[in-house]
Amino acid sequence: MYQLVLKIIKEDNFLSLAGNLILAILGFAGFALLARDLETDSFAKWVLFISGGSLVEMLRFGITNNALVRFLSGANKKTKEQLIGSNVLISFIVTSLIAIILIAINHFFHESISNSGYSLFFTWYPLLAFLNLPWNNALIVMQAKMEYGKILLIKAINSGLFFSFLLVNKIVLNLSVSEIVIILLVVNLFTSLVCIFKNWDGLKLIRKANSSSNKTLLNFGKYSTFTLIGTNLLRNADILIISISPLGSSAVALFSIPLKLTELQQIPLRSFAATAFPKMSKASIEGKVKDVQNLFNTYSGALTYLFFFISIITFVFAEEFVILISGYQYINQDIAGFNIVRLVQILSVYGLLLPIDRMTGIALDSINQPKINALKVIVMLVTNIVGDIIAVYIFKSLEMVAISTLVFTVAGIALGSYFLNKEFLISSLEIVNSANTFYKTLWNKAFKHKSEFKLFDK
Repeated sequence: MYQLVLKIIKEDNFLSLAGNLILAILGFAGFALLARDLETDSFAKWVLFISGGSLVEMLRFGITNNALVRFLSGANKKTKEQLIGSNVLISFIVTSLIAIILIAINHFFHESISNSGYSLFFTWYPLLAFLNLPWNNALIVMQAKMEYGKILLIKAINSGLFFSFLLVNKIVLNLSVSEIVIILLVVNLFTSLVCIFKNWDGLKLIRKANSSSNKTLLNFGKYSTFTLIGTNLLRNADILIISISPLGSSAVALFSIPLKLTELQQIPLRSFAATAFPKMSKASIEGKVKDVQNLFNTYSGALTYLFFFISIITFVFAEEFVILISGYQYINQDIAGFNIVRLVQILSVYGLLLPIDRMTGIALDSINQPKINALKVIVMLVTNIVGDIIAVYIFKSLEMVAISTLVFTVAGIALGSYFLNKEFLISSLEIVNSANTFYKTLWNKAFKHKSEFKLFDK
C-alpha cells in the first residue's frame, strides 16, 4: 500500500490536480475573507481588479503559452532552448506594450477612472504585470516539460503567502483594499525572484531566441491568443457587462460570489487539461491520430462522470456554499430580482458541460487547428455577450445571465465537435465506454496493488 501511495503522489495528473487544488482552495478562502471583511464597494473594486487583470494576462500569455507547450513536446534540446528564449522575449515585449497602453489610458482619462470601479486596475496592474511575469513564464515552461512538482511549488509559494497575509490582515491589520493590492505586488515579486534564482523562468535563454523560433510561436499564438482572451472573457464578460449596467457595483459583488463557487467545478478540469494538452500534442505531431482520439474520449468521459457528482453536490448544497464563502450578508439581499442560491444552482448545471467543451478546444489546438478553436471561442463569446446584454437591459435579471452561460457552452460544444469530426469521429458511446474502462482500471490498480499506477497513459 505504501508503494501504491507513493506512485499516486508522483503521478503527473495527481501533481497537476494538487497544484490547482492548492491554488483554488487558497484563492477560494482568500476570496471569502475579502468578501466578509471589505465593504461592498471596495469588494467590487477588488473583483474588477482581478477580472481586468485576468483578461490582460490572457492577452500577454496567450500569444506564446499554448504554442510553447505544443512545440516543446517533440523538440530537441537546441530547439527547446530557442523556443523558451522566444517565449521570454515575446512575453516581455507584449507586457511592456500593454503597460504603456494602460498607463496612457489612465493619464488621459484619470478623473473618470478614479471615480469608477476600475481605479485599482489602471493604477496598479501595469506594475503587477512585470512583477508576475517571471513566475508565470516558469509555470508554462514547467507545464511544457511536464514537471508538475515544480508547478505545485510555485503555486504554493504565491498563493500560500498571500493567503497567510489575508489571515493576518483579518486578525490584526484590517488594511484597505488599496493596501491589500500593494501586498499582492510584494508577494508576486518574491515568487518571481524564486523562479529567477532557480532558473525556471527561462530568462537566461532569451539570447537563444531567433526569428525562426519567434515565428513558430507567433504563427500559432495569433490564434491561441484570441482563444485565451475569449475564454477569459467568457468567464468575466458577465461581471464586466453587469459593472456598466444600471444594476451597479452591488450587483457585481453579489454575482461574483456564485462565479467563485463555480471555480470549484473547474479545479479537476484545469488540472487534467494541463496534462492532456502536451500528451495529445505529442501524439498529433507523431501522426498518431488514433491516440489523440483515445485520449480525447478518456479525458472527456472520465471528467464528465466526475463533474456529474460535483454538480449534484453544488446544486443540493448551494445555500451552504454561499454562506461558507460570504456569510449571511449576501444571502438575503435582493437586487434586480437576484436570488443567489438559484443562481448557484443554474451554474451547477453548467458544470456538466465543461469537460466536453474544454476537451474539444484542447483537441483542436493539439491537432494544430488553433484557428478553428479561436472561431469556436469567438462564437461562444458573441453568444454570451448578446445573452448578457439581453439579460441585464431587457429582463434585468441576473438569473438570465447565468442561463446565457448554458447557451453559449452548448453552442461551443456543437461547433467544436463539428470540426473535430473532420479529423476523427466523436462518438458519445465511445466516450462513455472509455470512461467506464478508465474507472474500472483505476479501481483494479488501486485495490489489487499493481506495481504501476497511472491515471492516464502518456
